[in-house]
Amino acid sequence: MPDVLGWRAKFGVLAPSTNTVVEPDFARLGVPGVTTHFGRIHIRDQNMSDDAGMGRLLDQIRAEIVAACERVLTCEPDYMVMGMSAETFWGGVEGNRAFVRQIHEVTGLEVATGAEACRRALELYGATRIGVVTPYQPVGDENVVRFFGELGAKVGAIKGLRCPTAVSIAHVTEDELRAALREVDGDDIDALVQCGTNLSMLRLADEAERWLGKPVIAINAATWWMALRDNGFDDRIEGAGGLLRDH
Repeated sequence: MPDVLGWRAKFGVLAPSTNTVVEPDFARLGVPGVTTHFGRIHIRDQNMSDDAGMGRLLDQIRAEIVAACERVLTCEPDYMVMGMSAETFWGGVEGNRAFVRQIHEVTGLEVATGAEACRRALELYGATRIGVVTPYQPVGDENVVRFFGELGAKVGAIKGLRCPTAVSIAHVTEDELRAALREVDGDDIDALVQCGTNLSMLRLADEAERWLGKPVIAINAATWWMALRDNGFDDRIEGAGGLLRDH
């Protein structure tokens, strides 16, 4: 018998315990009959003020992710969604594949990641030169550039906001993000990509596509788009960018 509220699908979502944006974003993007059920990855030390701090943050995610998977599996989800993005870019294309394999081995389920969602979106738009905005330190930006480069996409410009803590990512304002988008844009840029699921970009990305005249791919919108389409759900959603509205 199907779940009363999640009669089409139940999505298990993994997110850091520090993330305050991805859960309300996914709720805002909700469609009838699809429900989200979060497994929180316990972050004890949220300092990411330098490359070493960001490395320690990812070490915590790796140490806790299996337990988070096991907790969310108790609600019997049909599909997994990653409510975090840094780890999915780490190690380039093969790093993302290894991450997907790990989650599949633990859960037995297919999984949407931000990195793979961005790959599909760029392929859809035929974008080969991109501008990127992240909340990361330089080591995070290096892994993002590596991932897209291995796909054959040139990162023409990247703006790492270097947020000092995992929680402070959610403190970045729309004005700051708007300035960052303009900084990485250019006549030779085909599309803009925003990484970091704790950056609030859904509404701004939708607006920016109109005044920049090109795709602006917000990571939470892209990951949700991938999750819906992988499951055969063709619902169109307004206010979060062209991926969910038109594709």
